[in-house]
Amino acid sequence: MSYAAGVDVGSTQTKAIIIDEDQRIVGRALIDTGANVTIAAEHAYEVALRDGDIHEEKEAVGFIVGTGYGRYKVTFGDTQTTEISCHGRGAVHMFPATRTVLDMGGQDTKAIKVNPNGEILDFSMNDKCAAGTGRFLGAASTALEIPLDELGPTSLRSERPVKISTTCTVFAESEILSWLGKGKKVEDILFGVHQSVAGRALGLLRRVGIEQDVAFTGGVARNIGMVKALEELLGFPIYVSEESHFMGALGAALFAMDHVKSRQAPSRLMKVTA
Repeated sequence: MSYAAGVDVGSTQTKAIIIDEDQRIVGRALIDTGANVTIAAEHAYEVALRDGDIHEEKEAVGFIVGTGYGRYKVTFGDTQTTEISCHGRGAVHMFPATRTVLDMGGQDTKAIKVNPNGEILDFSMNDKCAAGTGRFLGAASTALEIPLDELGPTSLRSERPVKISTTCTVFAESEILSWLGKGKKVEDILFGVHQSVAGRALGLLRRVGIEQDVAFTGGVARNIGMVKALEELLGFPIYVSEESHFMGALGAALFAMDHVKSRQAPSRLMKVTA
């Protein structure tokens, strides 16, 4: 059995996926990136090998693709591919009907239009501002002293969400504290924050053209409050899975498996000919 791996080094978290020849996920890892990107990539890969119980036969991993902002720090990898291509490929693999991908991470958000094969047709990203990203939610987490993983569930209790007017992450904390001072409920403030982020993301999606079906990928896809805010703005359900935050690593692993199979093709042809 041959395997292939993808390692997605993000600004906040590093993900690794190992797949087999049938493109099934056999191992995965999710760790904090931290200060040393190279070590994070190596650690995530080792964790994924152990998760797949193939750490003692790592030579069976025929090809490794690095992706994410730290993809060139995947020093043990065979090549690198942009996270845009990987999220497109991974999303269509997971949800074949996908035509638009929204990838929302800790530092940036990307809207990606794909064809039925997962190839990129167009994309747009917020490369100048973090307002429509996980960093904006992080500011809310700090201001309200609520763990990040509790933001979404708490926001779902909202009945009268407030309108967050600032589009700057730097000033978000001040506005949130101002609403608290006016006696607004925490859940109403939080869902207002989610709506603000969703609104910025919607602007990116409109730049590439919103074509159903939409897949939501990246770490923020784990936030159920963000899923609700996006679906309310879009007016239809979006694709989200438990693997959504692994989508970049999955796409990288799929590209890696292409290399593995291309190497195997000549030998198989010789056997058939013989």
